[in-house]
Amino acid sequence: MPNTHSEIHLHFVFTPKFRAALITPDWEIRLHKYITGIVQKNDHKMLAINGTEDHIHMLIGYRPAQSIPSLIQDVKADSSQWINNNKFCPTRFEWQSGYGAFSYSKSQIPGVIRYIQNQKEHHGKIKFLDEYKLLLDEFEIGYNEKYIFKIPE
Repeated sequence: MPNTHSEIHLHFVFTPKFRAALITPDWEIRLHKYITGIVQKNDHKMLAINGTEDHIHMLIGYRPAQSIPSLIQDVKADSSQWINNNKFCPTRFEWQSGYGAFSYSKSQIPGVIRYIQNQKEHHGKIKFLDEYKLLLDEFEIGYNEKYIFKIPE
């Protein structure tokens, strides 16, 4: 669209189904590159991507021509198919339904990038669910404990 300008930075968090620790170091970097390709194919800009064996964080420069749910659907569907086609997991890989999406101003971006880049060190100190609840609280997002990325009981 002519004369349309945007500066939107979104931080996404999502997990394998049931928060299973399935993302292993031997293919994790390839997964990050693959997801980056999906994001770029959809005309967004990947600013940072990282995570641990049970979740992924990504920060993107978002272009509003595509809806957020559509982007995340593309990322999850394409990447899970890629994981399964390459047989990286002993069982069928699926992403958990749902995701976190958080917006940041341009001045906050360097700190968010550092935070994402240091995920492994960060999670030596804090568990994923505790971290995720802190994000929800920081953004004043109300939540029901039973709907947060949980392992089935």
